[in-house]
Amino acid sequence: MTAPFPFQNASADAQKIYAEREKRVADAIALAEPDRVPISYSSQFWHARYAGISNRTAMYDYEALAAATRRVVLELQPDTVNSPFGSTALGPTLEILNYSSYQWPGHGLPDDRPYQYIDAEHMRPEEYDDFIEDPSWFLFTRYLPRVTEAYAPLAKLPQLAGRTSVRIPFYSRFFGDPEVAEALRRISAAGEEAGKMLARGAVFQQELIDLGFPQGRNASCVAPYDYFGDFLRGSKGIMLDLFRRKDKLLAAMEKVVPMLIRDAVQSAASGPCKLVFIPLHWGIDGFMSVDQFKTFYWPPLRKVIMGLIDAGLTPLVFWEGKCDSRMEIIADIPRGKCIYWFERSDLFRAKEILGDIVCLRGGVQASMLIGGTPGEVRTYCHKLIEVVGKGGGFMLDASTGIPEESKPENVFAMFQSVRDFGNSN
Repeated sequence: MTAPFPFQNASADAQKIYAEREKRVADAIALAEPDRVPISYSSQFWHARYAGISNRTAMYDYEALAAATRRVVLELQPDTVNSPFGSTALGPTLEILNYSSYQWPGHGLPDDRPYQYIDAEHMRPEEYDDFIEDPSWFLFTRYLPRVTEAYAPLAKLPQLAGRTSVRIPFYSRFFGDPEVAEALRRISAAGEEAGKMLARGAVFQQELIDLGFPQGRNASCVAPYDYFGDFLRGSKGIMLDLFRRKDKLLAAMEKVVPMLIRDAVQSAASGPCKLVFIPLHWGIDGFMSVDQFKTFYWPPLRKVIMGLIDAGLTPLVFWEGKCDSRMEIIADIPRGKCIYWFERSDLFRAKEILGDIVCLRGGVQASMLIGGTPGEVRTYCHKLIEVVGKGGGFMLDASTGIPEESKPENVFAMFQSVRDFGNSN
């Protein structure tokens, strides 16, 4: 799961606990039976609400976010922790760029709301050929100008590929355009802020490690189909493409497979954790048929998964929504090399079909943490541990990470359940 790395300020006890937690998770991934069922802490904003700060404060105030997360981690004592900086502390950078694909607390939404993704079409159907020919140029001068105010003037930039001789250095004249030059200054300011946030996040991550908590993930990736459905074509466009532009969509997905693998491998190299988070959106039961899933979704996603495994990484695949009809199909991966985290699918059926192939994660529905009682949470967690955790290969977790509306007593009941019922002895 991890590579060797130095602790900086960890006590001997913290190093021992870290090793125990790391082994517990590694055993579960390998489908061995750990000393007890592992549990991870991941949430966008529950730590903020628990600490009494707004979601906006969590997104903009790096110190307040670290303090809130530290408090929750020390009280819950999870086996792994997702540092919130890369997914929550986005406010200042997004503000500078004026990124239109999100609304977030204080920017289009009240201060106590989570940020929201805005579905839209940012690549026209006739632009598939442009993307396939030169993805980087397309993203830099077409996609980003359409979704980010700061990048808008870069739509003036023509392609560099094909230019030769002195035409290459003289390409710089386009950056002398006053609007382009101002855009670059604004992008530079956003880059400085993003670097500041990431540097603070790295310090906090080291602090968690020195306290004895392994990372829950260090890199992320997406399915090739979602790459286009989420960011470029939008939900309506990509669904039309299934019928009207099948060959273009397949060719474009094939083009991005090595790019997605490369980016995840490079990101994972920045830290000891080798888990790569892959949230999946558009391949669930309600969005495409099984035949479409077999044609468009699973083959390119499997290539990404296999590329990550071949690079020594562990894909943490989050199957959002319900995907019960796909379980036999997605069983086609190497044994003991992946984690499948299910949101709404039947985890007990998943144990029957996939339990000898992948480590399963999740199980506790958001509705139970929000509206249930501690007794109901404990009873259900006990059942999950006994059935899904039988023989190993299971990580208890909320079905989508811990929702911010969750009752604290229910969250603590879930974490206590692995200590009360999760021991293999």
